[in-house]
Amino acid sequence: MTRSNRPVVAVDLGGTKYIAAVIGPGGKVLSRVYCPTLSHEGPAKIIERLVTSVNQAVKKAGLKLRDTGGVGVAVAGIIDIKRGLITEAPNLPRWRNILLRDLLKDEFKIPVFVLNDASAAALGEHRLGAGRGLDNLIYMTVSTGIGGGMIINGELYNGTDGSAAEVGHMIIQVDGPLCHCGQYGCLEAMASGTAIARMAEERLRSGWMSMLSRMVKKGKPNITAEDVAAAAVKGDALASQVIDDAAAYLGVGMANLVNLFNPQMIVVGGGVSAMGERLLRPARKSLKLHAFKLPAGTVRVVRSALGADSGLMGAAIYARQQAGGKP
Repeated sequence: MTRSNRPVVAVDLGGTKYIAAVIGPGGKVLSRVYCPTLSHEGPAKIIERLVTSVNQAVKKAGLKLRDTGGVGVAVAGIIDIKRGLITEAPNLPRWRNILLRDLLKDEFKIPVFVLNDASAAALGEHRLGAGRGLDNLIYMTVSTGIGGGMIINGELYNGTDGSAAEVGHMIIQVDGPLCHCGQYGCLEAMASGTAIARMAEERLRSGWMSMLSRMVKKGKPNITAEDVAAAAVKGDALASQVIDDAAAYLGVGMANLVNLFNPQMIVVGGGVSAMGERLLRPARKSLKLHAFKLPAGTVRVVRSALGADSGLMGAAIYARQQAGGKP
């Protein structure tokens, strides 16, 4: 068996947890290991644990590293894809200018490939999920932040450096709230899970009545997007309005993307997508209101088919592609 046809190792590295898995052709998961990231410990400790987890996953699959075709690592951050360099990662403190590819290649002695996690998810959904058979799609992950990945003419679009499709940092409202990136009014600051929680907290402080009020203790908010979603299901007016407002902003972001790229599909993943149609229905309405009629009538907005595995599958596909194998 040539290296390009062997199982590959895939890693999805996030700020809260990471997953290491061995994945065969067609997306068959041969093994999987979960581990908390403990991001406050810094890059060296995280990489050390990641190496251990990869070795555990390979052993669990009944293989040795030399039996695999390579390692694909999906990371939430701005990545110089040609160098395998993480230039910055907002959810991973002190991860600046980390040559992750070379560090892992020195440990594993096999090819290692690094890409953005949302780009990996776009690739996963295109080849194995909701976007199978399509030529042009955009993936949006709506969670603590908002990220994106793009498939153009059947291929993952990385841009010049590998940092394309940072859709969460489109400016939606120039005088809007401060985003973690340092700009104001980014889509991430208007429609992410963090934004949903913030908007609910702001309205509670301004005097809105809500079942969420009991979650505010000693003047400090203790609300999550999940709490807001649960309250909306129970008919809470504040929670319902917050979700409608966030969805409207999300739809504006989608409209910008539709006008620019005319995709066949926008796939929405991430934790906030668990709201399903409660989020997507008003987002579609906003999209159609703000986008040109022709591309707005073409595009479909759907939830991720692979869920939390989108990035993992995309990392595996990317590693196999880069190693010269079939997708």
